[in-house]
Amino acid sequence: MQIANPIYDVVFKYLLEDTESAILLLSAIIGQPIEELEFLPQEGTTYIEQHSLTVYRLDFSAKVKIGENEYKQVLIEIQKAKLPSDIMRFRRYLGEQYANKNNYHSVSEQQKNGYIKKTQIPLPIITIYFLAYPLKYHKVPVIKIDRHYYDVVNQQALSDKKEMFIESLTHDSYVIQISELDKHQQSELERLLSIFDQNRHIAQNTHILELNENHYPEKYHRLIRRLQRAIAEPMIRKTMDVEDDYLDYLEDKERMIEQQGLELKQKNQVIEEKNQRLEEKEQKLKEKDQLIAEQNRLIEQLKKQH
Repeated sequence: MQIANPIYDVVFKYLLEDTESAILLLSAIIGQPIEELEFLPQEGTTYIEQHSLTVYRLDFSAKVKIGENEYKQVLIEIQKAKLPSDIMRFRRYLGEQYANKNNYHSVSEQQKNGYIKKTQIPLPIITIYFLAYPLKYHKVPVIKIDRHYYDVVNQQALSDKKEMFIESLTHDSYVIQISELDKHQQSELERLLSIFDQNRHIAQNTHILELNENHYPEKYHRLIRRLQRAIAEPMIRKTMDVEDDYLDYLEDKERMIEQQGLELKQKNQVIEEKNQRLEEKEQKLKEKDQLIAEQNRLIEQLKKQH
């Protein structure tokens, strides 16, 4: 079976615009069932010559089940990184999420006098990053970064009870290394995420991946068929071509910046070597002047003796 490559932004968005597919994927990644999901698209347009590319930042408001009849409302932010320089974009987006006054929910509390008090609580944030390039040290497909509370004095872990102050200012993250997906498929999550495995693309065409639907649990077939349908969408195919142009443009720009940095480093090294040679010459001239002064002093002494 052939599917559209979900590493492309336009395909990824098409996949997650289907609420059931998004719930299946996100629930599997965070390891908690999502009961309700609201898609909150954020977009901006980048122009390259005669093309325009709409890049989506995928945000979801999710109702997550954390226990028997117990739920929490969270904000899930998804980003895909194709280049290491994307880190600054992620930091900027994350800052916007913390500053966004819409990322709150109301909690009603019955007071002793019968009055209902409503409090605005910031939504906890969960970030999920799909990396198209490998990390330096950790070679596993999925990395979870969660938070624990510790007593600094005795280094003991505190209870699992969460403080609103701390939870409002910190967040959990998941990092998915696409380059490692072909090497690890031990768990159900890893098998699901193998739909992003870039080693599956057909010859001469990175837009299309080849896979066997029967290798996946039946509950995930909806995602695979959604990606299969994406191939038939002319606008998706066209936008994938534009994304290729955009990525080539960014890679060329990074290579140019890297080359300029190398040339600047070489120029600075030449200048440093010149300065060092000048310092050596100045030192030799200084030593020569000292030697001449010493010789003149000796000559004056000899003249006085005679």
